[in-house]
Amino acid sequence: MPISPMNRRQFMHKSAVTGAVVAAAGTVAAAPAQAADRPDGAHCKPPRTWSFSILGTTDLHSHVFDWDYYTDAAYKDKAGNSVGVARVATLIKQQRAEKGEDRVLLVDAGDIIQGTSLAYYYARVDPIDAGKGKRGPEHPMAVAMNAMRYDAAALGNHEFNYGIDTLRKFESQCRFPLLGANALDAKTLRPAFQPYTVKRIRVPGAPDIKVGILGLTNPGIALWDKDNVAGKMTFTGLVEQAKKYVPRMRALGCDVVFLTDHSGLDGSSSYGTELPYVENASNLVAEQVPGIDAILVGHTHTEVSSYAVTNKTTGKDVILSEPYCYGMRLTVFDFELELERGQWKVTSTKAKTLNSNAVEEDEQITKLLKADHDLVVKYVNTAVGTCTADLSAAEACWKDVPVMDFIHQVQMATVATGLSTADAALPLISVAAPFSRTADIPKGDVTIRDVAGLYIYDNTLYGKKLTGAQLKDYLEFAAKYYHQVPAGTAVDTATLTNANSFWDYMYDTAAGVDYEIDIAQAEGSRIKNLSYKGTSVTADQVFVVAVNNYRANGGSGYPHIAAADIAYSSTNEIRQLMIDYVTTKGTLDPADFAVTNWKLTQGGTAVFPA
Repeated sequence: MPISPMNRRQFMHKSAVTGAVVAAAGTVAAAPAQAADRPDGAHCKPPRTWSFSILGTTDLHSHVFDWDYYTDAAYKDKAGNSVGVARVATLIKQQRAEKGEDRVLLVDAGDIIQGTSLAYYYARVDPIDAGKGKRGPEHPMAVAMNAMRYDAAALGNHEFNYGIDTLRKFESQCRFPLLGANALDAKTLRPAFQPYTVKRIRVPGAPDIKVGILGLTNPGIALWDKDNVAGKMTFTGLVEQAKKYVPRMRALGCDVVFLTDHSGLDGSSSYGTELPYVENASNLVAEQVPGIDAILVGHTHTEVSSYAVTNKTTGKDVILSEPYCYGMRLTVFDFELELERGQWKVTSTKAKTLNSNAVEEDEQITKLLKADHDLVVKYVNTAVGTCTADLSAAEACWKDVPVMDFIHQVQMATVATGLSTADAALPLISVAAPFSRTADIPKGDVTIRDVAGLYIYDNTLYGKKLTGAQLKDYLEFAAKYYHQVPAGTAVDTATLTNANSFWDYMYDTAAGVDYEIDIAQAEGSRIKNLSYKGTSVTADQVFVVAVNNYRANGGSGYPHIAAADIAYSSTNEIRQLMIDYVTTKGTLDPADFAVTNWKLTQGGTAVFPA
């Protein structure tokens, strides 16, 4: 059983860095005594310079240990990375020992409570938000981050995947604020979460260094988790809110202004023009909002050790850093300051990333969370049925493979049960993405982790109506995933996919209609021979399309789907529907669902002949 809350708290300690929290209204808690009132600073010569560090993590996605719940083995990738906050905790302790406990702050840039089977377990199987007055368990990430003494964390978009109640429960379990200056109450348009916090770095014989930490989340939440936030919260742009709050923080006397943004740094948006705000806007914030010293970047799962953006107003460089994801890296921001006329001025800001594979897991975190981890390992290894053949996703990005047809079958069968009489008469099809190239459902016993490894996101299911013309546009949009390869040219699968920075999770295949994707053709002219039950699809023909909520609400910028009429919707996760399918049938047999209905061609010739 998990360690009890009382036992867990025995391992938690108060931060050595004294901090005053700034509320949404802008009031500041009583400041600590200044040097003249302190025994340690009363007779010290005031220092002219000082240094401190802010450590940053992002996109932890509930990776606690260096473990992959889907493979039931230690995490492994080609680069030799390690994952989990247990290793990051070791790096943090090393930094605190090297620089001094009172010279280090710790911040996260969001996406904390979703992403692994452990996250799902404490959201759905044994939920932290038990409801009806019941007391649920403590979230393992709250336990770990409290023990690691985080000072603040930005809200990530995946914080909203399990609903606002679960997020609020997690927030209540954290001993640090969840920041989101651009997450507003839909009715009052006031901040729904604390916008910023102010921490103090004590300097013997001199004024405290006041560090303001502003948190910004992703506007895309309004699309991706529309079902959970519509009418409750609204999300404005990062630049707009930073322009509002950075001056306030400076007016409060902040010597350093630090941002933690759950937003990438290239100015792009996966949702196109569906929202008026940029998805990956950290670089724009640095460029357009004066008064910022550094930004911890999240959301895009990349490593950017240090990146400088020159602010257009001040001409000063703002330092940005993104420490990859899953606890693979820790960013270290080092600040140097000089005391000028009684006020601290930043003279140098540097950033670097540390690799967590260079250290062992922290014993304290291991002791706190091993019982929770073991419980989830047991859960995911529960057998739910058998499979008659090995179903691999290794070639799903360029071939119609049976394991993808399993997803399509579950989606279509589920939507079919919930359609009105009129909509049930329409042709029903499905679209879905190959989320994992390493997923494999083995021949023999099928466990929860086998199915979960195929569908790694907590998406729910919609049925939306598209015309034949709109469906063709949709598939053309998906086909830009492939690089153009002229007829007669050899096709190399190593370089065929992910054109236009169109990643695997963004690429949808379809079932229920037949079609070809001619990769010799230019983008927009690749879908050929689109037909339904042997007859060419007409422009005005209406289809019900089974699709996940992320895509249905505009995720990845597919045309038409966000505005399409709804024929079906459900709050049940597609992954759980797949598990239920295997559990109910007892046997997963590709003969029940595998149909080859699409293929890649070059000038009409199949790239991969059957």
